[in-house]
Amino acid sequence: MPVEDRLIVGLGNPESDYADTRHNLGFACVRELATRLAVRIDRKRWQSLVGHSERHHVWLVMPQTYMNLSGEAVAKAVRDIHVPPQQVWVVYDELDLPLCRMRIRRGGSGAGHNGVLSLIRAFGTPDFVRFRVGIGKPARKGSVPGRQYVLGRFTKAESARLPSVIDGVASALELALEAGVERAMDRYNRPGSLGCEELA
Repeated sequence: MPVEDRLIVGLGNPESDYADTRHNLGFACVRELATRLAVRIDRKRWQSLVGHSERHHVWLVMPQTYMNLSGEAVAKAVRDIHVPPQQVWVVYDELDLPLCRMRIRRGGSGAGHNGVLSLIRAFGTPDFVRFRVGIGKPARKGSVPGRQYVLGRFTKAESARLPSVIDGVASALELALEAGVERAMDRYNRPGSLGCEELA
């Protein structure tokens, strides 16, 4: 029986102005996975930058539509390569988790994340796998995280932890590819799993 392809999507915004912002953490993690799998994400297809590994049965996709239209691009890929939403893994920044934490889950709400909400609308179902990578909330008490925060760049202290975060997320994705999503959940849905210390 042939192995079903999976689609791993990193969420972010195109253009260099957004390159190192918190909202582009999904892009950074998928790029690191691509390096490990020796996949080049440089083909233009489905309004995205795309790479494919036949050996690992995986498509790597970075939508170039801007975050709030990510679903339009990913839905085209899903239709074209006949991958059900359950075989789509989405990597994105999560305000409700501190930096250095990740939570892997199947399904759930969009929790106000425009990229995830766009995917739910486009698929007609929330039943896809999420790799939610923490970016934390503003340090100032009473400050409400908004567009300025997620489109801002990491602080010096945060930037020092980013290599561990990106490396850890890529390792979790590799484990999920090799041994299944549940195994990755068991190992990475816990404090300390990304190998860096959470900021106070």
